[in-house]
Amino acid sequence: MIVLDTNALMMPVECDVRVFEELQRLGFSDYVIPSAVEAELEKLADGAGEEAVAASVGLDLADRCAVRETAADYADDAVLELATGTDVSHAVTNDQPLRDRLLDRGVPVIGLRGQNKLATTQP
Repeated sequence: MIVLDTNALMMPVECDVRVFEELQRLGFSDYVIPSAVEAELEKLADGAGEEAVAASVGLDLADRCAVRETAADYADDAVLELATGTDVSHAVTNDQPLRDRLLDRGVPVIGLRGQNKLATTQP
């Protein structure tokens, strides 16, 4: 199982990446998001502009993911909490500070490589 952060679910609009097709190409089929990511997407979708559109698309894509509660309220902390759990093997993000935190904790990170492909970075 892999955990996705907010910007991973917004990639289809922001980066023209077919996230779930790419994750399946990499061999993944079970996805989870923390409830804090879902809440962040809802908040962003209430805004205006491209970010709101991307968040709205992200909310639709979130339906493909199991949603889990975490002790952390902040989305990045919640992703880190789930990623260091027992049944999550990878995290998906393009957020550099979160990426660094995950790699420091030994979690492989899937992120954008090239224009519209995803690749794994090992810790």
